Amino acid sequence: MLRHPLIKGIYFLDELYEFPDPKIEDGIEGGILAIGGDLNPMRLLKAYRMGIFPWYGEDDPILWWSPLKRCILYPEEFKLSKSFKRVLRNKKYRVTFDLAFEKVIKMCATIPRKDQNGTWINQEIINSYTKLYELGYAHCVEVWMEEELVGGLYGVALGGAFFGESMFSTKSNASKIALKAISDVLNKRGYDFIDCQVATPHLKSLGAVEIPKSKFLEELNTALKKKDEVGSWSNLKWEYSDG
Repeated sequence: MLRHPLIKGIYFLDELYEFPDPKIEDGIEGGILAIGGDLNPMRLLKAYRMGIFPWYGEDDPILWWSPLKRCILYPEEFKLSKSFKRVLRNKKYRVTFDLAFEKVIKMCATIPRKDQNGTWINQEIINSYTKLYELGYAHCVEVWMEEELVGGLYGVALGGAFFGESMFSTKSNASKIALKAISDVLNKRGYDFIDCQVATPHLKSLGAVEIPKSKFLEELNTALKKKDEVGSWSNLKWEYSDG
């Protein structure tokens, strides 16, 4: 790992799985700490444990971020609007876990979202997170309408933290159902928070909040003291209840 000679706070990564300390470094452009390296699953896990995540465009090198403000959702604080409650009571959708990871991540890569221009999920990312899924660290939620996959999300679980990466929806409310389902499951299993990374109006409307990086890193340190749940979540069940 080498510090950029001209840009203060930026490091170039090498073959070692090392990162600059986000407690000390603020980086540039809102939180870019490092450039380069690869998406080896062991490097990814090291990054998440330090509060760092990859996010970059199609023509960019790998950029590693630790934003000055972090968007998180405490599972027990998911906000339910009256209209969304009616959707959930209708039970038109079926929810499963870890049954179609590669399909979910590919749908996240191709389905447009209102708050994003294009996709950052390339084949390298698909391959790396699929490997994390096979290792039991990455997980997904699938939302089905009959036999059609209409929504979902994926992310990485470590200790008491779930690092949400992306979600998609081809039917109204489907991605919101996925987020509600995983919030309920994580709350029941004693997880501390869902890392949503960067705030959007949609996430805030569902109860996500922004906290300073320093507070996020403290909460992450606490969450990581819990034992990792490694393995498939395909046996998990969720069904909405008003109770």
